[in-house]
Amino acid sequence: MAGLRLGPDDSELSQQSRTAPADLISDDDRSVAADSWSIKSDYGSTLDDDQRHADAAEALSAANLRAPSDYSSDKEEPDAEGVTSMLGLQSYWDAAYADELANFREHGHTGEVWFGADVMEVVASWTKNLCIDISQGRMPNHVDNIKSDPVEQGDKYLSDWSVLDIGTGNGLLLQKLSKQGFSDLTGTDYSEGAIDLARSLAGRDGLPNIHFLVDDVLDTKLERQFQLVVDKGTLDAIGLHPDGSIKRVMYWDSVSRLVAPGGVLVITSCNSTKDELVQEMESFNQRSVTQEHDETPKDKFQYLSHVRTYPTFMFGGSVGSRVATVAFLRN
Repeated sequence: MAGLRLGPDDSELSQQSRTAPADLISDDDRSVAADSWSIKSDYGSTLDDDQRHADAAEALSAANLRAPSDYSSDKEEPDAEGVTSMLGLQSYWDAAYADELANFREHGHTGEVWFGADVMEVVASWTKNLCIDISQGRMPNHVDNIKSDPVEQGDKYLSDWSVLDIGTGNGLLLQKLSKQGFSDLTGTDYSEGAIDLARSLAGRDGLPNIHFLVDDVLDTKLERQFQLVVDKGTLDAIGLHPDGSIKRVMYWDSVSRLVAPGGVLVITSCNSTKDELVQEMESFNQRSVTQEHDETPKDKFQYLSHVRTYPTFMFGGSVGSRVATVAFLRN
């Protein structure tokens, strides 16, 4: 689940909008068995699915947010909401990555670069600068203005950073981070086809040091914590599930356990603005404080910085960008 692709032109968007939902998942040549719903992993256990959804729904209710009355798992057929809701279903991503894996094996094609190659380059280089700055004892307010050390010098800082890419998709973001100097790299995705493709591409490109695992961030079996957790489009796709509001609550609960204290979470989104992501983080902090019984509860995350170099546009008197990349510090 690598994210949502920004359409290159209006004609393509209009063509996609006319595509019937059934056409996207009913093609037998593109589909893979939905039996991969169960995560095949050797990592620990978590709360059962029903209990986690009940907890998330209760948290939403306490926050006066409306949640669906019935939970629909990803194994069910999508409703009539159309293409956008299908991007939140595992069946969609299984089919998409089965198609890309077949194209790679037959033609050597890398497949889609979600958000575009330019955005991925920005995310990788900006994240490198951010981590080097933190390693040097500085908490940046304007990371874009940092003149970081060259990669060969930055290696001495980046080698200490363990990295997890949740919803890694084809794993290309981890390849970019590897070239920036990171070496302890792990990518997870709930689609087995995505992990097969990511492993194949990393092997082809001579990057066997990147580890890829089948794992669902909402029901993670990972027991390890990471200094850096990156998300390029995964939260977007989670929000497009029919029960997206509940799943987004589960996302923050799970991610907070994956980021090590003092570590960093970097989220790249095309569906949420920087301010919306910060507000969502603050809502998570409020829920956490309410649930904890410590005399002096602390916020789990705090806003750190965001990318300021993406192209902007003005609409309705407000300035915005098609993509937002925001970093949060785990307290």
